[in-house]
Amino acid sequence: MTLRAPANGIEIAYDTFGSAEDRPLLLIMGLASQLIHWDEEFCRLLAGLGHYVVRFDNRDVGESTHFHDAGSPGFGEAPYLLSDMADDAAGLLDALGLASAHVVGVSMGGMIAQTMAIRHPERVRSLTSIMSTPSPQAAPPTEAAMAALMSPPSPDRETAVARALETWKVIGSPGYPFDGDRIARVAGLSYDRAYDPRGVARQLAAIIASGDRAPLLRELSLPALVVHGEEDQLVPLSGGIATAEAIPGARLLTFPGMGHDLPRALWPDIIGAIGDLTSAADADAAGDLAPVAEL
Repeated sequence: MTLRAPANGIEIAYDTFGSAEDRPLLLIMGLASQLIHWDEEFCRLLAGLGHYVVRFDNRDVGESTHFHDAGSPGFGEAPYLLSDMADDAAGLLDALGLASAHVVGVSMGGMIAQTMAIRHPERVRSLTSIMSTPSPQAAPPTEAAMAALMSPPSPDRETAVARALETWKVIGSPGYPFDGDRIARVAGLSYDRAYDPRGVARQLAAIIASGDRAPLLRELSLPALVVHGEEDQLVPLSGGIATAEAIPGARLLTFPGMGHDLPRALWPDIIGAIGDLTSAADADAAGDLAPVAEL
């Protein structure tokens, strides 16, 4: 069941998996993508490793607040930035009574997660940045991926589903089976929950206007994992490499045949790596807080 909470002056739609007593894990989705793009089984597997998993709709998608009055952004204009979206995520933690969380972001969600770690370092226990980049310039999309990204608005549900299938055939993982049934199902559900092309345009404007995070990422001091597909056409591998090089001590994990999605066959590796990161981060934090033995 989707819940709602006030956060950063707007309303955020979210749901959870696992026990609130477990270590919190905040999942942030990418451009135009809703919380349902985090597969429920993926979330349950994360919960099975001892996480309290929270997934949510970013502003301007799904059932969270849409900035309809802002209309379509003009050239060089953005009604908000990734910093505002990072503050939304921090506000959701406030609403849930969570002082901090492990944060995982995909694509634009990775950019938001990076920004959250920069703006709210005390709220981020560990950072996992997947198929993302410190700036658009570090990983420009291929022509085919850009064409798929910039397809015109769909006039109806059937067209929206068909275009989603076309898009993921371009930017998905060529080394793994194409799950057309799942893509069509999620695309249809996304259309039913909220279809807002102007909201997506505002999110894209936020990405472009938010600049390069690399200088500030170099100042971070936290456990970090960077995951990237070696066949990603939308955010090429150079984005993951740039992210890992910018964050001190970050681990870079890449996969041949993986594009701009999360192939089911790679879930054990990706989920396992996230679990290793979060458990080690919490163990290190507990060690830092342990009292010094008296001599």
